[in-house]
Amino acid sequence: MRIVTPAEAVARIRSRDQLYLQCAAATPSVLLDALVDRASELRDVSVVHLHCEGPGPHLRPEMAPHFRHRALFIGPNARAAVNDGRADFVPVFLSDVPRLFETGLLPLDYVFVNASPPDAHGFCSLSTSVEAMHAAIRSAKTVVAQLNAGMPRTLGDSFIHVDDINLAIECDVPPYEVAMPPIGEVERAIGQFVADLIPDGSTLQMGIGAIPTAVGAALRDKKDLGVHTEMFTDTVVDLVERGVITGARKERNRGKIVAAFMMGTKRLYDFAHDNPMVEMRPVDFTNDTHVIRSFGRMAAINSAIEVDLTGQIVADSIGHRMYSGVGGQMDFVRGATLAAEGQAFIALPATAADGTLSRIVPSLKEGAGVVTTRAHARTVVTEFGVAQLWGRSLQERAKALIAVAAPEFRDGLRAEAKRLHLL
Repeated sequence: MRIVTPAEAVARIRSRDQLYLQCAAATPSVLLDALVDRASELRDVSVVHLHCEGPGPHLRPEMAPHFRHRALFIGPNARAAVNDGRADFVPVFLSDVPRLFETGLLPLDYVFVNASPPDAHGFCSLSTSVEAMHAAIRSAKTVVAQLNAGMPRTLGDSFIHVDDINLAIECDVPPYEVAMPPIGEVERAIGQFVADLIPDGSTLQMGIGAIPTAVGAALRDKKDLGVHTEMFTDTVVDLVERGVITGARKERNRGKIVAAFMMGTKRLYDFAHDNPMVEMRPVDFTNDTHVIRSFGRMAAINSAIEVDLTGQIVADSIGHRMYSGVGGQMDFVRGATLAAEGQAFIALPATAADGTLSRIVPSLKEGAGVVTTRAHARTVVTEFGVAQLWGRSLQERAKALIAVAAPEFRDGLRAEAKRLHLL
């Protein structure tokens, strides 16, 4: 490993090289900014990543001739670029991302890492985001790291040795913070419906946003919950401090909060720092259906953009407009439903656009992406109740889903359901 300046760290990147960025709160911003400073010298550098926090300077319209983003999951800073045709989207299960690198289907010239400084044994922690980093590091020709004193040192399968790093810079930049979202009456109602169906001793997967926050608030009287998830937030810290999350009944990794990345506030990052309760793992472990199904009472909580009356679940697009990605929803829906007492929830508000549109729809918008098929769908929850879909006919599903739609849209949904011979 050689310590260099940021400019020196990116100096050998050439036009049409392909590089991978560490994701989420661990976006390696110092290295990324140094690369963008060289934009005028570069053409068609491919920048591959999942959702990355921060401004995304490589995604600005004027950067289009210089950088071509290849999105494995579309974050807010990348939506305009993808939908304007300045960036590409690769639909992929989160569990499969490491394999893209390992098989050479996405060959990497460089990987940018944002890690804690090395310990006495030469190991640096990948900190808040392990995700597909090990596969990227093994596959890339050159590993460039930010040895960042501002990053928490997380434990588990989260370490890279200095011998595996080619070039490094030293910096002190905290991980990106994501504030806890406000929760309203809609989210509280959804959270309570979900929480009522989760028994003590369950293992949870839930992500970020108002609905997972509301579910967490409603779980405060449960006992011995565990966590096995792709990502977690401050909500988990709340439940640990309340004594709700102990992991005592988990069938594997007992007592551990297992995740691939985290996003939240400084409180979350301080909680995770050197905490043996937090075990960071790659997504080909956290999102492996074989691992997920091993938790007898696995409860997977995900969301959607719209759900049609047969149970098709759209989560990555609004019609033709790409919004997010496939991510880990299907990994956890399938894994949870294979568990002995597993449950898979799709939790969403009944309406969108300030109540003017129903999210329960007779037919999907043209171009909408089905992330979870009607055969995989189990339980749909809105603020108006719970629709159990598994084992039910299309007609029974339509009736159950109309019952949890917003009341002002139910007559229209019934009329369309009759026209489609679903009622």
